[in-house]
Amino acid sequence: MKRVFKAALLVGGVAAGAAVYALADHNIDAPRTVDFVDLGRYAGQWYEIARFPNRFQRTGCCDVTASYALLPNGRVSVVNACRNPNGGLERISGTARVMDRKTNAKLKVTFFWPFAGDYWILDLGSDYEYAVVGDPGRNYLWILSRTPQMDAAAYQRIITRLEARGLDTARLVRTPQSGQLLAEAVAAGRQQRAR
Repeated sequence: MKRVFKAALLVGGVAAGAAVYALADHNIDAPRTVDFVDLGRYAGQWYEIARFPNRFQRTGCCDVTASYALLPNGRVSVVNACRNPNGGLERISGTARVMDRKTNAKLKVTFFWPFAGDYWILDLGSDYEYAVVGDPGRNYLWILSRTPQMDAAAYQRIITRLEARGLDTARLVRTPQSGQLLAEAVAAGRQQRAR
């Protein structure tokens, strides 16, 4: 009887340990973020240059953009847009909240409450001309630029830094950019204001 009790206790302890491990935050291998982000400078229009494939971005979308604006409550407005394979414009709006006020480099973005995703700024140009965004689990990665096209040498320098940090850049897919999406959005906004 004592052996059965000990065996049950051992199995229960192992199961409890496995459950704690499974539920634990595994940020041990999380990528390092930048030291500080000036959200005022970060706000504005960004173009997606490359990304890891993911389940929430449609395959075949081009002219992918992200626009950020500071809100009075300290959050950040997020508007993502793309041109779908049929040529139509798709747009989704959300908000981001800063999770680390010391750096402003770790945010949580919500498009559909109550779901939120990590948005960590991993690399950032000194003039905020490019940004690399990922998550602690290394499942998502985006390379963003202030312009629709990025110089090949600048892109390669970013790739080299990411590889040195252990990120699998072979997973990146380039995003076709024509630069037309912003021009059409501006024109649509003018038409709307004229009505």
